[in-house]
Amino acid sequence: MPLVDWDLATSTAARLGPTGPSVTLSEATAVVADLRRCAEEASEHVAAYTRLVPQLADAPVAVVDRKSWAAENVAGLRTVLGPLADKLNPKIGNVAGAVSSKVAGVQAGTLLAYLSGKVLGQYEVFGNNPGKLLLVAPNVVAVERKLGVDPRDFRLWVSIHEVTHRTQFTAVPWLRDHFVAEIHQFVAATEPSRQVWQQAGKMLDAARGKDGVSLLDAMQTPEQKAVLDRLTCIMTLLEGHAEVVMDGVGPSVIPSVSRIRASFDRRRAAANPLEQYLRRLLGVELKLKQYTQGRAFVAKVIETIGMDGFNHIFDSPQTLPRLDELSSPQSWVDRVAA
Repeated sequence: MPLVDWDLATSTAARLGPTGPSVTLSEATAVVADLRRCAEEASEHVAAYTRLVPQLADAPVAVVDRKSWAAENVAGLRTVLGPLADKLNPKIGNVAGAVSSKVAGVQAGTLLAYLSGKVLGQYEVFGNNPGKLLLVAPNVVAVERKLGVDPRDFRLWVSIHEVTHRTQFTAVPWLRDHFVAEIHQFVAATEPSRQVWQQAGKMLDAARGKDGVSLLDAMQTPEQKAVLDRLTCIMTLLEGHAEVVMDGVGPSVIPSVSRIRASFDRRRAAANPLEQYLRRLLGVELKLKQYTQGRAFVAKVIETIGMDGFNHIFDSPQTLPRLDELSSPQSWVDRVAA
């Protein structure tokens, strides 16, 4: 019996996901073609700026709608969370397992439905090796219209960010396996019967909107906390690197990049109260902080020792930043680059 009813998760995400902006068939076709062109152009700019050389074939580009984005993520989650089902099934009875599987399916689908209306692009690494680059066309169109920015400039700007993630995983062959191994270790530390009441209390705090508490915080064991710290370091590095690259490449190829960046940052910060609550509850706030902290870390390291010196960060898992080094870039430089 699967831990999560993935078919139910897929159907729930499709049913609850928001509708996209109004476009004609010809407009939709043009957007898809333009995003593909932007991804291809972005690859050249990212390679020149980062000096990272892909060691694996470039992952495919898929321009998708919100429903397809959710389905791609369900497929990836099904792959990476399979070991968790094997671990927990012996501890859960048939009836309880069936109920919990349905509940988890609805929860996963609801979360993906929410995110499907927010994500502009993603490098999905779980479903296959080395991964797949996803660009969510309706969200890109919706945001560029809301911000009132030049569509071509905005699409290239978004593509540079996501292509940077593809470059990271194709230029650093060990990175995907290491990332997936950490996810598996997080899964292996799951103890379904441990600290039930303590976790229930934390989940209540998350539901109440208590600062610094998300559902992810509430549901993790102490062992998982150690793994999550390492995962946080990886994700903060990768997001920060992508932010630095998109801002570094932008001025030379995107005429309106300064306006786009200013408008986009205002959009990130200006969430309504319900949006802010959902961000805290689901841990999305952590993602937003990763952009800021990661960008500051990467920019400072590059400023200190240059791009070639920074690229030593991808030499091995041991050269990745530690949690305390994210707020002290010089500590990483002293430990690794020196």
